[in-house]
Parts: sequence; C-alpha cells; structure tokens
Amino acid sequence: MKQKKQWYDYLWIWTTIYLVMGFFNILFAWLGLACFFIPLIISVVKSTKGYCNNYCGRGQLFALLGGRFGLSRKKDMPKWMKSKWFRYGFLIFFFIMFFQMLWNTYLVFAGAQDLKQVVTLLWTFKVPWHWAYHGTLFSDGVAQFAFGFYSVMLTSTILGFVTMILFKPRSWCVYCPMGTMTQLICKAKAGTCSTGSCSR
Repeated sequence: MKQKKQWYDYLWIWTTIYLVMGFFNILFAWLGLACFFIPLIISVVKSTKGYCNNYCGRGQLFALLGGRFGLSRKKDMPKWMKSKWFRYGFLIFFFIMFFQMLWNTYLVFAGAQDLKQVVTLLWTFKVPWHWAYHGTLFSDGVAQFAFGFYSVMLTSTILGFVTMILFKPRSWCVYCPMGTMTQLICKAKAGTCSTGSCSR
C-alpha cells in the first residue's frame, strides 16, 4: 500500500524557491539560516537526525531529480567518501570557509572593507551578482552576509547535484556538514542515535 504523503515531503519546493529568490534578491538568503539552526535544535532536543530523515528539502530535491527523473547513475560512492576522515575533514573545511565568510561580513560592518556583490561558487569562482541587491535600510554588512551565505548554500547544492549524478541520488547526505554535525551531537548526547537514525 502506497504511503500517504506528509506535508514535509514537499519541502523540496521550499529549497527550489529559496535558490530562485536569492537570484533576484540576495537578502532572501538570510532565510537559509533555518536550514542551519533547525537541524541542530532537533538533534539537541530529540537526539535524532530527524531533520535529515524527514525535513531536508535539499535531500528531497536530489531524491526527486535523481530518482523519479532518472538523473542519477545510482552507483555506490567510493569508500573514501563515506569514511570518517573525509566527512570530518570536509566538516572542518566547511567551518573554515564559513568563519572566513563571517570575517568578511564583520569587515564590511566595521567599514574596513567595501561590499562585494559577488557569489563565490565552490569557494573559488567569484560570479558578479550585483542585480540581486537593491539596497537596504541596514548596513551593507547585512547584504555581505547574504552574499556569503547564499554562496555557501549554492555551492553545497552544486556539490550535491554533481554527486547525485555520479552516484546515488542522496549521496550528498553522506558527507553533508550539517548531517555530520547532527550525528556528532546525537552521539554525544545518547552514545548512539535513537532507532539508528544517525547511521550513515
């Protein structure tokens, strides 16, 4: 019997809308903070990876594109990509890039650096994105954070899309920094995640 769809099965629509909105107005990127705080709150309160399993719109989007639309080769990932050293190494790298983004935001808030209206893809390629910023009553630092955060969200989506094509649809979930963090949190709280929901 086919399982009835729940409201959270359609959160891939939110992910798509979020990426589109950031293309037209970069300040919408701030909404993406929900994708950072909600997983952490769930893992702290419930000691599970409930967000990853049920509420991650990006994972749903990859499952849809790679599964239903057949854009995935559906091959197993290499063992090294599933290893702890790779996942933890990627998490550390992610933190370094994230704090660098926060530092650049601070410099703009402090007036030590001008606003850079670019989106940095794969932490390397700076793409002009000036059409997406139309000014604000707040400091340019608010926009600088939005440009940086959207860069992070778009980069992670690109990485997830590439691994979706090369391997199984939700291969990104194996090394997603948020997934790794929530796994560490629930393991620290309970020794092991309830009902095996933290298994990778």
